[in-house]
Amino acid sequence: MTWQDIIGILAGICTTVAVIPQIIKAWKTKKVEDVSPGMFIILMCGVGLWTVYGIGKKDWPIILTNGISLLLNSFLLYLIIVQQKQK
Repeated sequence: MTWQDIIGILAGICTTVAVIPQIIKAWKTKKVEDVSPGMFIILMCGVGLWTVYGIGKKDWPIILTNGISLLLNSFLLYLIIVQQKQK
């Protein structure tokens, strides 16, 4: 494993786990009024494209971290949509 691989993995982990506190807060408080669904849609497009890019390059750190990030951000978007429908 090269130093570039290590940097890539660490960067992917940071960007992947960054949304977890927001998910926990939204889950516990049921308050998502200040969270922009548009931003999460754009972010999901970006991590989705990064995942496809990683698949094309057969780069597992890119595939895994962005794939997981896509799932986590999708879950938060789901929470946003559910909470907005309930109001």
